Amino acid sequence: MAVKFCFRLPRQSSSPVLTNGLEYKAEPSQATVLLIHGLTGTTNEMKGLANFFYRRGYSVLCPRLAHHGESLHILRRAKWQEFYQSVKEALSKIPSDQKIFTAGLSMGALLALLLAEEFPERISGVTGLSPTLFYDGWNIPWSHCLLPLAYYTPIRYFTYFKEEPPYGIKNERIRSRVHEYYKNASLADVSEAAQYGYPYFPVTLLCELHLLIRELMKKMSRITAPVQLIQASEDDMTSVKNSQFIYDHVASTQKEIVLLHDSYHVITADQERRTVAQKMNEFFCRIQGIQPGETLNGEEEREEDACRPA
Repeated sequence: MAVKFCFRLPRQSSSPVLTNGLEYKAEPSQATVLLIHGLTGTTNEMKGLANFFYRRGYSVLCPRLAHHGESLHILRRAKWQEFYQSVKEALSKIPSDQKIFTAGLSMGALLALLLAEEFPERISGVTGLSPTLFYDGWNIPWSHCLLPLAYYTPIRYFTYFKEEPPYGIKNERIRSRVHEYYKNASLADVSEAAQYGYPYFPVTLLCELHLLIRELMKKMSRITAPVQLIQASEDDMTSVKNSQFIYDHVASTQKEIVLLHDSYHVITADQERRTVAQKMNEFFCRIQGIQPGETLNGEEEREEDACRPA
């Protein structure tokens, strides 16, 4: 990640791209999947999963986290509590008679776990996708360990990381599309943020992520819902240590780690996105006591319903 210092953000070269969250209501439906995108990410990174589960009879909600899709002027001032409030509001929209499964990518995985701790009577199962407690992947520079020094100084308001290859993506075709936008993007450019996420990452948000992690650490031992953790063994941003730490510290009796071997961090859009969806489906079906080859209304899954990329 390249570091950029900016004491005054330039005027926007493009308008903020505000995207609504994804919402698919299945009729009839007995269960809802609540999908949570990552920090500086987009609902688009969860769209493949949303389509997959909707075709299997689930209702699906994927809220846009607070201030995502707005300019960096606004996003850099966001608090982790605002992100969490976004998913709590989404949870409140789900009918009380529905089974609810939560799944989040990266920081979204942490928000999903917080929901399971606060609402144990509502959450039937949690899937953490590339959970991010420690930035210790193979593409993280050694200088990242100096970040805690910035958390408590004014420098955090003026420092930005620019995302660099491989952007959490092993798939060369997808990575090249992201690179075309990121390589020349300026701090003021959010023209394609709704599609690819932000090319720049404010250090203030890393501070908020740090505070969110501290909050989750205090509550992790109280999580009793079934927990599934899916992570790439070659994750470029966060090592398998992250999933193992959660596995070791939650109180869940039903828990598992699924390792992927042909993906990087953004596993919902990478080479093994189909495997991710299938493993999640198997996990949710075990909890409900149904076969993975069935939809919730009892019909057999058709071949053409197989997971397709967004």
